[in-house]
Amino acid sequence: MILGYTLASVVVVSLVSFVGLFALSIKRFQQERVLLIMVSLSAGTLFGDAFLHLLPESVESAGFNTTISFTVLAGVLMFFVLEKLVHWHHCHGVGKHLEHTIHKNRDDKKQRIVILNFAGDGVHNFMDGLIIAGSYLVSIPTGIATTIAVIFHEIPQEIADFGVLVYAGMSKPRALFFNFLSGATAIVGAVVGYMLGTKSEIFLSFILPFAAGGFVYIAGSNLIPELHKTCDLRDSLWHVVAFVVGIALMLGLLLLE
Repeated sequence: MILGYTLASVVVVSLVSFVGLFALSIKRFQQERVLLIMVSLSAGTLFGDAFLHLLPESVESAGFNTTISFTVLAGVLMFFVLEKLVHWHHCHGVGKHLEHTIHKNRDDKKQRIVILNFAGDGVHNFMDGLIIAGSYLVSIPTGIATTIAVIFHEIPQEIADFGVLVYAGMSKPRALFFNFLSGATAIVGAVVGYMLGTKSEIFLSFILPFAAGGFVYIAGSNLIPELHKTCDLRDSLWHVVAFVVGIALMLGLLLLE
C-alpha cells in the first residue's frame, strides 16, 4: 500500500514537467503574475511541511538532539550546492556570456546548457523521490503533505527549465520530452528510497530532517526573494494570501494523522 502511494505520487510529480505547455497558453505578463502566486503558495507549503510535518515527526521518533540539527543543516547545505549549480549554469549559459555564445561556439554552449540543465534537474528530482518515499514510510499523511509541497515547488521550476531547453534550441515537443525524462528520475529516487527505508532505520531518521532543511532553504533563500522583487501592492497582497493558504493546507493535512 505504501509503495503504491509512493509510486503514484512520484508519477504525478514527474507529470508536472509537462506544465511547460501552460506557459505557452498565456501572455507573458499574466504568466509572470500567476507564477509569482505559485511561488508564494510553494513557499508556504514548503515551510508548512518542514515545520508542521517533517520536523515534528523527526523529533517524535528520536527526540530533539544535535544529530537532527546537523541533519537539517546537511539538507540546507546540499540544496545550497544544487542551487549554486543551477545558478552557475544559468549565469554562464543564458546570461553572462550570451553575446559570446552568439558569436563563438554557439552550438557547443547550448549543448552544455542542455546537459547541465538535465543533470541538475535530474539530481534534484531524484532527491525529491527519496524524500517522498521516506515521508510515506513514516506515515501516509506526511507523505501526502510532502508530495503536495514538492508539486507546488516543481510547477514554477519546470516552467523555467522548459524555457531554458527551448532557448538552447530544442523544439517545444522535444523540450517537453527531455523535461519529462529529468522529472522521471523522481520515480527512480522513490524506488531507491523505499528500498533503503524498508531496510534501514538510519535512512528514515536521516531523510526527514534532511528534507526539512532542504525545504526551508528553498523557500527562504530561493522563493521568498523572488516575491520581494515586485512593488505592486495588489500583487503583494495576493502573495501573502497564497503564502498563508500554503501553510493552511499543510495544517489541514494534520487532521488526517
